[in-house]
Amino acid sequence: MNRVRRGSASAAPYPKNMTATAISAEGLAKHFGEVAAVESVTFSVLRGEVFGLLGPNGAGKTTTINMLTGLARPDAGTIRIAGLDCTARPRAAQHLIGVVPDDNNLYPELTGFDNLRFCAALYGMRKAERQGRARELLDAFGLAEAAGGKFGGYSRGMKRKLTLAAGIIHQPEILFLDEPTTGLDVASARQIRQLLADLHRAGTTIFLTTHYLEEAERLCDRIAFLVAGRIVRTDTVENLLQLVRGRYVVQVTCTRTPPSLAEKLTAAFPDFGFDTAKPGLIRVEATGPVHVGPLVRFLEEAGAEVVEAVRLRPSLEDVFVQITGIEAEAMRKEKERVRSGE
Repeated sequence: MNRVRRGSASAAPYPKNMTATAISAEGLAKHFGEVAAVESVTFSVLRGEVFGLLGPNGAGKTTTINMLTGLARPDAGTIRIAGLDCTARPRAAQHLIGVVPDDNNLYPELTGFDNLRFCAALYGMRKAERQGRARELLDAFGLAEAAGGKFGGYSRGMKRKLTLAAGIIHQPEILFLDEPTTGLDVASARQIRQLLADLHRAGTTIFLTTHYLEEAERLCDRIAFLVAGRIVRTDTVENLLQLVRGRYVVQVTCTRTPPSLAEKLTAAFPDFGFDTAKPGLIRVEATGPVHVGPLVRFLEEAGAEVVEAVRLRPSLEDVFVQITGIEAEAMRKEKERVRSGE
C-alpha cells in the first residue's frame, strides 16, 4: 500500500508564537434544551500526538468534536486551536485543520476525482496543484481505478477512504476524525488505521473519537474517557494499561454449563474472580497465574462441556470498565448494530 505523504508546499504553517499545544479546550459545555450533552470538558492535545476521545454512543463525543471544529458553538468554555482563540471566531483556524465527520459528506453525483478537486478548490489550491494532489491521494488510498466513478456508487469502505482523503487534501497540520472506522469491514478498517499511522509519523496532530476500545489502544498516544458528557480520566495508553498490569485473565468457552456453576467455581477457587454473565463464556481473573488444567478438569467434572480455554492479555477494555463502570459489551453491541446497518 502506498504511503500518505504530507509535504510542505501547501500545508499551512503554524503561527510563529504557537506553543507545544495544538488543541486546548477548557470548561466546554453544550446543552440541547434541558439535556447536557457536554459539561465542563477540559483537555489539551500536544503537537504531533494522536489523542482519542473514548466513550459509548451518546457520551458527547460528536458534540465535542463539532465544537472544536466550528460546527457548533459552545454554551460555555474556551477553545484554542494552534494558539488561535476559536471561541468567538470558530473558523479562525480552518486553514490549519482537516475534518472527517462521522457521516460521509461528499457529493454522490460527483466522481471521486471531482469530489477531491472540489474540496481542494475550497481551500484555495491552484488547479494544477489540486489535480496533482487528488491523483496522489487516490493512488495512496487504493482508489485510482474508481476515480472516474460516482461517489454514490462507492462501497462503504471506499466512501470512508475518499472522505478521509478529502479531509487531508490541503495537508492540514491538525486532523479531526469522528468515528473513522465505524461500520467498515475488517480490511477497510485496517487500511484506514494504517493511513492514520502514516499521517502520525509524518507529524500530523490527530484528534479522533471512537467507541472501539481496541482501535484507541492501537492508535492513540493519550486517551480521555468521556461518560455522560464529562471526562472521567485522561492519561497515556501506557499509564492506563498499568492499572491492569499484573492481572491474569483466562476465558473458557463451553457448549453446556450446569446450574449454579458460578457458586461452585467460587467455592473451589476462592482466589479467582469469575464472570459467567455471557452464555457459554466464563471469564476468570486473578492476581497470579491461572493454571488452566485444574480449572478445566473441575468444569468437566461439574458437568460443563469445555471447548476452549484461552489466556487473554488485559487490555484497554478492562481499564475502561474499571474506571467507568460501563461494560464494554454495550459498546460492542453498538458496533455490531452499526455494522449490520440497523
